Amino acid sequence: MFRKSLVNTAVRNATLFGLVGSLAFPVMAQEPTNAEEEAVEKIQVTGSRIKRAELSTPAPIVSVSAEEIQRFGTPDLGSILAELPAIAAGSTLIGNNNSNANAGLSSPDLRSLGENRTLTLVNGKRHVAGSPFSNAVDTGSIPAAMIDRIEVITGGASAIYGSDAVSGVINVILRDDYEGVELNFDGSADLEDVGYRTNNYSALVGASTADGRGNVTFFAEMNNIAEVMEPDLQQAEAWGTIVNPDNTGEDDGIPDRLRRRYVGSEMINGFGVINPFGGGPRITFTPDGSPIDQVSRDGTNSFAFGNFDQRYDTVFFGEDYRNYVPDQETLTLASTFRYDLTDNIRFYGDIKYVDKQIEQQFQPSFRFGNVSINVNDNAYLDDATRARLLSGGQSVVGFSRFFDDIGNRSASNDRKLWRFVGGFQGFFTLGDTDFDYDLYYTRGEVSNKRRTLNDLIPTNFVAALDSVIDPATGEAACRSQVPDLQGDDYEDPAAVNGQNCAPFNPFGFGQASQAAVDFVSGNVQREDEITQQMYGGTVSFDSTQWFELPGGPVGIALGYEYREEDVVTTTDEFTKQGFFTNAATPDSFGGYDVEEFFVEVRLPLLADVTLAKELSIDAAYRAADYSHAGSADAWQVGFMWAPIEDLRIRGTVGEAVRAPNVDEAFSPLSPGFARVSDPCDADNIDDDPDRRANCAALGIPEGFEANDNVSIQILSGGNPNLFSETSESRTVGVVWTPEFVENLSVTIDFYDIEIQDAITEVTAQDIADNCVDATGGPDTGFCSQIDRGEDFDIDLVRSGFINASAINTAGIEFQVRYTTELTDFDLPGEIRINFQGNKVNELEVFEFQDRPDEIDVEVGELGDPEYQFRTIVDYRLDEWNFNYTGRYIDRVATFDVSPGGGSPEDTDPGFVGSIWTHDFSVEYAYSENVDMYVGIRNAFNKVPPGYTFDPLYDLLGRRVNAGITVRFN
Repeated sequence: MFRKSLVNTAVRNATLFGLVGSLAFPVMAQEPTNAEEEAVEKIQVTGSRIKRAELSTPAPIVSVSAEEIQRFGTPDLGSILAELPAIAAGSTLIGNNNSNANAGLSSPDLRSLGENRTLTLVNGKRHVAGSPFSNAVDTGSIPAAMIDRIEVITGGASAIYGSDAVSGVINVILRDDYEGVELNFDGSADLEDVGYRTNNYSALVGASTADGRGNVTFFAEMNNIAEVMEPDLQQAEAWGTIVNPDNTGEDDGIPDRLRRRYVGSEMINGFGVINPFGGGPRITFTPDGSPIDQVSRDGTNSFAFGNFDQRYDTVFFGEDYRNYVPDQETLTLASTFRYDLTDNIRFYGDIKYVDKQIEQQFQPSFRFGNVSINVNDNAYLDDATRARLLSGGQSVVGFSRFFDDIGNRSASNDRKLWRFVGGFQGFFTLGDTDFDYDLYYTRGEVSNKRRTLNDLIPTNFVAALDSVIDPATGEAACRSQVPDLQGDDYEDPAAVNGQNCAPFNPFGFGQASQAAVDFVSGNVQREDEITQQMYGGTVSFDSTQWFELPGGPVGIALGYEYREEDVVTTTDEFTKQGFFTNAATPDSFGGYDVEEFFVEVRLPLLADVTLAKELSIDAAYRAADYSHAGSADAWQVGFMWAPIEDLRIRGTVGEAVRAPNVDEAFSPLSPGFARVSDPCDADNIDDDPDRRANCAALGIPEGFEANDNVSIQILSGGNPNLFSETSESRTVGVVWTPEFVENLSVTIDFYDIEIQDAITEVTAQDIADNCVDATGGPDTGFCSQIDRGEDFDIDLVRSGFINASAINTAGIEFQVRYTTELTDFDLPGEIRINFQGNKVNELEVFEFQDRPDEIDVEVGELGDPEYQFRTIVDYRLDEWNFNYTGRYIDRVATFDVSPGGGSPEDTDPGFVGSIWTHDFSVEYAYSENVDMYVGIRNAFNKVPPGYTFDPLYDLLGRRVNAGITVRFN
């Protein structure tokens, strides 16, 4: 009924326009005709609200099929997308493995321009964000088993889809309108004793009404990704750098630093280290608390770190506590429904609930030289060590320790997502013109309870560490509980429940009492609430009734959207007061609304004439009014010219916008911590020609060695005065489908994106560098944001968000597809080849666009290779499909390749060589209702060297995955 009428309408307008996503109607339950198949396919292409086949769009589109997704053997969609040459990996599940707030999130990052500049849609509609600190969608909340395909369009598309589509759009198209029962199980496990494994169980049930007017589906899925710690990786050997003793200076042809295994610190561990900096031996302890002399380093990295000849238990190595893959369990419940109220009106909707439990590990709490042991009085210091220290004149000694026995500061996240989409779609006729429409409402909510477990209360620890023997009892006690041993000017250092102080034995592992552990530690808890709601409508029609151009009628699409975004983050009272090692963090809240109007037209100028098989122009314009950032306009113009049947030339030019998100605009000024490599350190002072003079002008002495191996305090927050950043993007390319080679298509597209007034968080490192990298003297604006102590070390940096940066990227993307029956060669079966590649010509960041001489070149550096290729070959034979997938990543530098930046001499080796991995799989259709597959990923166990854990690479090594799908109709 509705379906037949609608499809017939679509067929009549097959060369005109249709709403992607908004009018992406489900596939019919009944068997369609060839014309109907063509019409439905044209409706669902991403990148325009105009009906057309994929190769007929002005902007380049890359598709990923459900079959390809299955072969990856992981439920993490973000990691799957990151293997496309156009998408970076910095915000994937692994890329976020060092973030508490973003633990478990996985978001795509097109063109390495940041996940905030990639707009991810589901069935053509916006999706609620996964984090209060970003507008990016957590693709881990989109069940892979429900995906029909994914379409990726690069280049600014804000005129069509709205804010955030600066680098492009990713449209995830889900299955719906299903009839029957489908059960699926798949899993994977590594073959290199890494401990990686995944498993996934899902069920899809669908039914239609007897008259075919309605359909409802139910979907349930449970999946798990097991935790992998960095030391478990086969190439992990605590790599780091040390100073090259043979180095004679810059540009001497001798490496400044050398990469070595087992770089760590002998000054801290989980058993306690006494560091008598005033003289005497460095003493550590066995797990039972017995004192032993600490081992010595071979080479030096810095004051606190050096390399050792093996992995000693008493030496701290940075990778010891770090996650590579966090533990994650996800439950997804979803349903879709539609009912044809009349032949021309359909009510449709879907609802989804996702519950993700994430456990992500961080270093345990620690004290590193900022606490001391009273040698005379400490109740737990053995007599031999006491006498040894006192004989060396050490009555008070520095002490360092990780609190492994309390537990890692695990990031425990319980993230729940709920989303509803509902609307009416159909068509109506006025005169002889058919109007397609879609009226819709969406609401999404994310709640996340994120806890940092086992954090230290530093003031309480100072009180508990100051243990004495109580003369009244002869037992260990806190000095704060023994007035006779306090002295006249004593003040209890404990900030929380000081009356409950229990003495802490820091020597060895697990020697402290539970009462002491409870007194010095606690859990940090924050709760995030994210809400997105949107309603809108679109209508499209053509000009047939009134006029036609030589190429056909003009297509027009009009629309309106209203959207609200709100974020609230609340923090426990202890954290607000700054009792933990985390700085005091206030509650945060903010939100905005935006009203948008948009129009898109398609002008078919010529068709089927000499040198113009097709010549058409597409144009789109969107006007938006943001409550927090004012008005912003976006536009796009594209063309398609086919001088002959076999060749199409296409291109787009446009301006896109991105409004500041809630965090950037409204987050309160909050304290925190960051690692800063002091630009005035002797190792860094010649990295910029202005530094040496500027550091001297600040009074920093020649040969200064900064203590920058520990975090420093920062103050940062949002900026309500931000405005929308803008970008200009251009694409131009060719599509070649030669008639003399059937089923061959070749596309080559050039892209160029330039972002102005880019919203950037000025990091503590940027502020420190820009303070002393300015020409003509220190930059007073940046230097005023830095506090240095009497020892010249940086103590505090103030930072925040500003519209200051410019980002440019350009490159060439290409794809070759070919399918052929082998019967022409007297062989059975069919071959399908899909070769994709990307060459990045330019990826430049100007942290401050008014300083064009201060350029950060990213292309060719770790994480942003110049070349990436992906090859997919399928051989299909009856019920069998044999697949090969190869991925190539070009060699990259580990130093700054910017002009005046670093050089291969900085560190040896200074590169990560090219990586080529190979995957194989076999799929078998056992029957009409049973499909099975088995595959091996990274079959030759090609992993990068252990001195990089960049998420772009496959560090897990060889692993196997398998699955089975069973259907009941």
